[in-house]
Amino acid sequence: MIKVLIGTTNPSKVGRFEELLKGTEASICTLQDLQIDVHPDETGKTPEENAVIKARFYGQFSDLVICNDSGLYFEGLPLDDSRQPGLNVRTPGGGKRLNDEEMILWYTNLVHSLGGMCAAYYLDGIAVYNHGKVYSYMENPDEARHSSFYMTDRVSDKRHEGWPLDAMSLNRTTMTYFVDEGNRKYDMVEEVLHPGESRSQLAAFLKESLGLKQPSFMTESGSF
Repeated sequence: MIKVLIGTTNPSKVGRFEELLKGTEASICTLQDLQIDVHPDETGKTPEENAVIKARFYGQFSDLVICNDSGLYFEGLPLDDSRQPGLNVRTPGGGKRLNDEEMILWYTNLVHSLGGMCAAYYLDGIAVYNHGKVYSYMENPDEARHSSFYMTDRVSDKRHEGWPLDAMSLNRTTMTYFVDEGNRKYDMVEEVLHPGESRSQLAAFLKESLGLKQPSFMTESGSF
């Protein structure tokens, strides 16, 4: 097995990458597993730049690292509007870092001020550190907008630990919450784990960047 460090304290993100790497020789470990309690200054201007910063930083602790960063954008707000979360999803307005419930409260108030419901989308960047080299992946902004969803000020009682805004995010077709059982978060032809990213595209990027081999019972196309 090959040890891969997931550079996040978010359990939902760890689970996401575990799912993507299932069936490979990758053995996932976390910052908690290695007792790493230091974090880099995320000074990038895009999710991809921040993911690269984090991957290089955590590369001092492991030869193989995966990191990601996301930005949240509301379609009804100009990109330069001070209310636009962007990269500061957990520190909106440049304030203190919010915990899950504080985030729900802050964003509920924002969405309420925008009429109680509005379209939003995430931009996601991912970086892989592999023995000193860094590879990065950034989704297309136009593609991300194509996969927008609704945010509402009516919050579900259910929670996804690490992804609190799922409790106030709705599938734009079914109008069901992201936290509802069986909900497909985004309306794409292919199954997706995050807007604009098909499972196959992202999994292929991770496997190639990490130098992972295909399982012996699978072909390059992923079929048995």
